[in-house]
Amino acid sequence: MSSPPSFELPPPRAGGVDLLIVAGEHSGDQHAAAMLRGALAQRPDLRVAALGGPELAGAGAQLLYDLTASSVVGIVEVLKHFWFFRMLFHGTLRWISEHRPAAVCFVDYPGFNLRLAAELHRRGLSRKGGGKIKTLYYISPQIWAWKPARRFAMARHLDALAVIFPFETLSYADTPLPVEFVGHPFLAETYAAPVRYDPDGPILLLPGSRRQAVGRIFPRMCAGFQAFGERTAVVVYPSEEIASVLRIENSNTKIRLQPAGEPVAAAAVLTSSGTMSMHCALAGIPGAIVYRANPFTYLLGRLLVSVPYLGIGNLLLGEAMYPEYIQGAAKAKALAGELAACVHDPGRRERTATQAARLRKILRQGTRGTAADWLLQQVGD
Repeated sequence: MSSPPSFELPPPRAGGVDLLIVAGEHSGDQHAAAMLRGALAQRPDLRVAALGGPELAGAGAQLLYDLTASSVVGIVEVLKHFWFFRMLFHGTLRWISEHRPAAVCFVDYPGFNLRLAAELHRRGLSRKGGGKIKTLYYISPQIWAWKPARRFAMARHLDALAVIFPFETLSYADTPLPVEFVGHPFLAETYAAPVRYDPDGPILLLPGSRRQAVGRIFPRMCAGFQAFGERTAVVVYPSEEIASVLRIENSNTKIRLQPAGEPVAAAAVLTSSGTMSMHCALAGIPGAIVYRANPFTYLLGRLLVSVPYLGIGNLLLGEAMYPEYIQGAAKAKALAGELAACVHDPGRRERTATQAARLRKILRQGTRGTAADWLLQQVGD
């Protein structure tokens, strides 16, 4: 095999590093940043570097590389970027080997992070592999949906895991891995919701944060909104890269693009199945999920994933708070019908409010401490 291509990350600016955080997606960047802010409030001398995004940088980490700008999803998309990820992977390994942080905290992003944990173990750098670096994981891969056997490799390679859904601790009950439920970050006291419900507000369109997915999902949302034919719409985008895709696809003057950061009030939402769907569900905004993947990725996923819903809110409730329109089912007429029900049917609005209250109750069950408390305890051990 040829030697890995060169990809050099900058050295720690503080002359050393206590903690490296690896978060490869916008949602992971946000959750990790909230955890880090809480940790630095208690221990401001903690030296932290990150492969993440602007949220982690703003929280106080030295950003070694903006990994969120390279986020992709699906087998086909990952294969297209194989050489880049291989280069990044080996560059990260070299950085860890040279600078030896006391701990590495992986945040979700299992395709990259679990491989990295395994390689740190194989090279004898991690504690489980005989070295000194503690390996932590925050926000579990969805092993309850697919690849459940990964839990055994995680138990071999990781020192501790913090989960954000109460049922996830049971998923690891047959392993020796210490797992702690630390509460969902959207229910933290410092959480500022980016959305709220307003029956007189516009329609909210949330196609996601990954370029390829947005290019497939947003045109269907636009068609559904246009067929609905009422009100105006707001599209929240996380980056200029996503904004450029939205501008190409949008020709409707009633649809306004808005950068993330300012809270948005909405009467109804069409959302992808990612993190923003949870924001909207907890806010009690009625709506529906729209999702379209690469056809090959979708067919492969149907073979591997055995859950009744894509939306995590739907999974937690055991019912479709947000009806899901996937692949060819995401037709303009169907989506327009959902928007009409959300805006005009009082029963739909009341049912959504009741489901949002149930969801908040589920996510508060049994937590003993915050993610920041867990992180500091692990780094201090």
